[in-house]
Amino acid sequence: MTKVSIVTISFNQAEFLERTILSVLEQDYGDIEYIVVDPGSTDGSREIIERYRSRISKIILRPDCGAADGLNHGFAEATGDVFGFVNSDDLLLPGALRKVAEFWKDHTHCDLFMGDGFIVNRQGRPVRHVRAAGFSVARYLYGGTTWLQQATFFRRSTFEATGGFNPGNRSCWDGELFVNMVAKGSSVGYIHSDLGVFRIHAASITGSNNNTHIYAADSARIFHQLRGRDFDKRDELLGLAYRAGRFLRDPGALWNSIRYRIQGGQQ
Repeated sequence: MTKVSIVTISFNQAEFLERTILSVLEQDYGDIEYIVVDPGSTDGSREIIERYRSRISKIILRPDCGAADGLNHGFAEATGDVFGFVNSDDLLLPGALRKVAEFWKDHTHCDLFMGDGFIVNRQGRPVRHVRAAGFSVARYLYGGTTWLQQATFFRRSTFEATGGFNPGNRSCWDGELFVNMVAKGSSVGYIHSDLGVFRIHAASITGSNNNTHIYAADSARIFHQLRGRDFDKRDELLGLAYRAGRFLRDPGALWNSIRYRIQGGQQ
């Protein structure tokens, strides 16, 4: 049986944490290694983690230098064949890991596998459905792909060969990891089944307008790293073309983008 390792990074998200933990522990798959990392929550999160200690494979309670660094700490302890991670305000959907293991068995050539899922608001109400498609270096750099981190999984060997998460990335460490995997030759497969839930709210990194400039800086650095030059006017036009293609393929993405801007970055 394929062993699946899941890491949750937890920091002051007690409002959602228990539901996240249970979404992993209640999976209908037998060989799961679950690792929870908390660098110092003060909102009751650690009490929730302790409540489930007997069912969590490993708990890491030590300071880190941010979410990417915390994920590296977690995966350094992981022993599975397949890796995935779900943040402390997000969810795995029932049956997700069984479907991932089945896909792994039938698609041995794939290194990175992306499933579908939902974006929800703070209350858990769906904002839109996300269908993973078209993940490549160019489409990532120009905004022409759709994917959901909570529904994305990868080989342990691929993670190790890529060097893990960049601790200096403060906004899109997941995207940087995945695009680096593909840039190094990893093959992408798509599991067209709903696997994960991404919750956006005012306190989340994605839901906060305070992080816009950080995301822009991280994105510019990744572009330069992969293209060997800075983003320029030509790239702005390419970005428009790639995004238009994505919106034609997934009209819901356009509506969500418009609504996100109207609501000031809050879902």
